[in-house]
Amino acid sequence: MQWFKSERLSAKGSTLLGMVLLLVLVGCQADDDVAQASSAPSAAPVRVVTVNLREVTLTEEYAARVQGSREIEVRARVAGVLEERLYVEGQVVEQGTPLFRIDPEIYEIELQRASAERANARAELNQTNREWQRISALYQQNAVSQRDRDNSMSARELAEARLALTEAGVAAAELNLSYTQVEAPLSGITGLESLPEGSLIERGTLLTQVTQQDPVHVRFSLPERDAAIQQAARRAMRGEPLNGTREARLQLPDGQIYALVGRIDFTDSSIDPRTGSVSARAVFPNPDGELVPGQFVRVRVDMQTLGSAFVIPPESVGQGPQGPQVFVIENGQAHSRIVELGPVTAEGQVILSGLQAGDLLVISGQVMLGDGAPVRVLDADSREGV
Repeated sequence: MQWFKSERLSAKGSTLLGMVLLLVLVGCQADDDVAQASSAPSAAPVRVVTVNLREVTLTEEYAARVQGSREIEVRARVAGVLEERLYVEGQVVEQGTPLFRIDPEIYEIELQRASAERANARAELNQTNREWQRISALYQQNAVSQRDRDNSMSARELAEARLALTEAGVAAAELNLSYTQVEAPLSGITGLESLPEGSLIERGTLLTQVTQQDPVHVRFSLPERDAAIQQAARRAMRGEPLNGTREARLQLPDGQIYALVGRIDFTDSSIDPRTGSVSARAVFPNPDGELVPGQFVRVRVDMQTLGSAFVIPPESVGQGPQGPQVFVIENGQAHSRIVELGPVTAEGQVILSGLQAGDLLVISGQVMLGDGAPVRVLDADSREGV
């Protein structure tokens, strides 16, 4: 009996040992499952857009200054006393508007003298004409000599020359008298008077200047690399047809875009060795005087049009081991793409290659992504075409 009881206890112990070992194995398997579950990466939340090809116009912007298309100095053409200023400084005047009056008295007297000399010369010519007619008739009758006839002809010719000389004197006197009223040589904005009324001035004295403001010139400098616009401007100077690069727009100092479009009509033929740039000029209509000479603006020029390119948010581009890269979504996973960057425009970063139409581009949440990482698109509304 004793032996039987110890055998039963030994079998019971073996059973308990087996159960303990089984529980240990189950526990280890559970721990492995938990470890594997905890080590599996979670899907990263991202936002995406669908990219599509589009036409992109590349625009360059340059600092510029507005100038009047014509700035003409108004100078006295005759000497005398500056009697009166006839305009308000800084006002808009039309061509031919009187600006100053110079004392005309001396020129009126000169005109009277020249007119009297012309009348005297005309009387002498009439007398020599009558003498010529009489001598000619007598010569036909052989009543006078050839010498008398030649003297009469010479006297008439001298009288004609003297009359022509006095007529030129009258014209000069009339012109000088007209110069005593100084008129605007063109339509534009008047400047300050250089000398006050009552000043004794000489011929050629600067009185003021008039600046034409419609149209205006916008001067700026082109970098040497922008050869396309330089060539377009030179074609304009030769009268050849231009492409889209001839047009320009202005950004005013307050940030507003000027409503009227200008045209680039000139680039210098040489590069400034100090700055490595080329001087250029654009012409803009200015009917309302919104553009003021001396004003600083920014000129925008369409340099090139790409028929098909992608434009994406600049923040979606990162730097990878092989260069600029982006992430696209395929089958719920993020995949990196090496891209070729174009210029940055007002609409975004231009991508020249590396993307395909219809790709889902990650635009937010890509900082911690790796190639092949699972992702979770936050919402369907983020899939808007670019």
